[in-house]
Amino acid sequence: MCGIVGYIGARNTLSVLIKGLKSLEYRGYDSAGVSFIRNGELTVIKKKGKVKELYKAIDESGYNLSESGKNSISAGIGHTRWATHGAPSDENSHPHLSMNGKICVVHNGIIENYAELRSYLKKKGYEFSSDTDTEVAAQLIEYYYTKGGDQDFEGSIRRALQDIVGSYALCVLCVDFPDKIICAKKDNPIVIGLGENENFIASDIPALIEYTRDVVFMEDNCILIMTKDSIVIKDVHGEVVDYEVSHVDWDADAAQKGGYAHFMMKEMFEEPKAFEATVAPRIKDGDIYLEHFPCTREFVSDIRSINIVACGTAYHAGCIGKYLIEKLCRIPVTCTVASEFIYSDPIIDEHTLTVVISQSGETLDTRNAMREAKNRGSKTLAIVNVIGSTIAREADHVLYTAAGPEISVASTKAYTTQLGCVYLLALKFAKTLGTITPEKYTDYQYELLEMPSKLKRILDVQDRIQRFASSEFNAESIFFIGRGLDYYLSMEASLKLKEISYIHSEAYAGGELKHGTIALIEDGTLVVSPITQDELAGKMESNIKEVSTRGATVLAIIPERFAEREFSCNEKFIIPDCDELFAPILTALPCQLFAYYMAVNKGCDIDKPRNLAKSVTVE
Repeated sequence: MCGIVGYIGARNTLSVLIKGLKSLEYRGYDSAGVSFIRNGELTVIKKKGKVKELYKAIDESGYNLSESGKNSISAGIGHTRWATHGAPSDENSHPHLSMNGKICVVHNGIIENYAELRSYLKKKGYEFSSDTDTEVAAQLIEYYYTKGGDQDFEGSIRRALQDIVGSYALCVLCVDFPDKIICAKKDNPIVIGLGENENFIASDIPALIEYTRDVVFMEDNCILIMTKDSIVIKDVHGEVVDYEVSHVDWDADAAQKGGYAHFMMKEMFEEPKAFEATVAPRIKDGDIYLEHFPCTREFVSDIRSINIVACGTAYHAGCIGKYLIEKLCRIPVTCTVASEFIYSDPIIDEHTLTVVISQSGETLDTRNAMREAKNRGSKTLAIVNVIGSTIAREADHVLYTAAGPEISVASTKAYTTQLGCVYLLALKFAKTLGTITPEKYTDYQYELLEMPSKLKRILDVQDRIQRFASSEFNAESIFFIGRGLDYYLSMEASLKLKEISYIHSEAYAGGELKHGTIALIEDGTLVVSPITQDELAGKMESNIKEVSTRGATVLAIIPERFAEREFSCNEKFIIPDCDELFAPILTALPCQLFAYYMAVNKGCDIDKPRNLAKSVTVE
């Protein structure tokens, strides 16, 4: 994996490919490469490192990279790689060329039986120049292409797919068909961009929105045959299938930094607007309306249990969802990491609702978990950001967040808008079941509508977090402690810090300190503690007193109503007051800012942290 682009048309193909790869670099970035057909020859240029290294290599080869430059290229594909098989190197970079130079392939996913196929092809005389599983696909397609003797480009790909076990978004060029790109999809996203006398392919929408807003999301087990004038999608048997064209409303400028130093900072500043766009249109005339989801009393009353399934940041949003639904609706909720859910033999029946949360809507573990739940009879609801994504299409019901494109690997506004959706869901269920009073229902809607202005107030004083981080960024280990909702928030805060600063960090329930964790506290240990729950504030003061007595430096994140209260901390960051049930929405932002400024002071690559990819489409 990680990022694929492809183009056929009159524009400067190399310019389109490089810009597309640059826009997808957040997905993976240990190497990059392009392949194109020009004057009947298939050329591959690839380099270890970031896209700028590839740009230099292309420029040094004498090719015109200007957008206005004359285009003599028939078709081109490109790839940014996040290594799975084979270390990052020029040789292991995509695209991969077949031995006779006729076939070239880029690939996201994992070919699980690549060792078996590699051994078979070696016996047939094929030589390999990389350690990757992807090169097997190139050689296998060539094998069937030459074996048939009738130059059946499409048929050779279809035959090779019968041998391949695993997941793939596979894009293929053949030198004998210079005006055609063929793609195949299984468990990895491919988006087709439709233009006038030109067509595009990509792994994700940001690579396309500068050129077109009309897209087609490929279904699994399909093959795309693309020319500049047409697209045809077929199933594995070669039968033509219908497809639906979606219109993307994202602004092309949304995928640009807009003057901010990093996408992460830009996206944190977009949180008030994104939260408002997610929540406000769904609150009308004193009620909550969840489009595409039947919140009738009959439907909700039939739900005996709820599973929330997600990965990473989305899982932490799910943990808060579990707390809210159980507290407000009195329905038992289990929140599970998707990769564990799949293999746990979960207890599910037709009275279960499974809620899956994914920013991209393509997270493989989460999608597989949803399929497992559906197979066992569960109703399914997806909370996703990308319209038309695989999870959105396959779920029974969907709630879209309105985060827009999120480029930084570390999720910020996507998390906040996911919280917005789980709050709306919990409140609507509670109102339907009658487990909260009409007065509370009204008050809670008001709280949600007030969140954007309160998030803006936090951003107005973010320099206070910046100052604290500038004096603490050399910390070797940081602990986040909290109770109740603050503990779930601490889990996400700790992950955010680890992702971009590479500082060891853990989150613990405050009451667990005495059960072993406090042994790790010593002079200078940094502890961050959100304290927003009235009933638990006294308990948390005891916890931070315990760590400060042992030499810890403590940052407390507290609401305005606690401002004059004595806490055993070195620094306080004060957030606006709100009902304590809604505090996680506000508290997340200073924790994101803290992670950001710690990483900036350490000189880390904020938007593209090492070893991570934005969309995880392999198990």
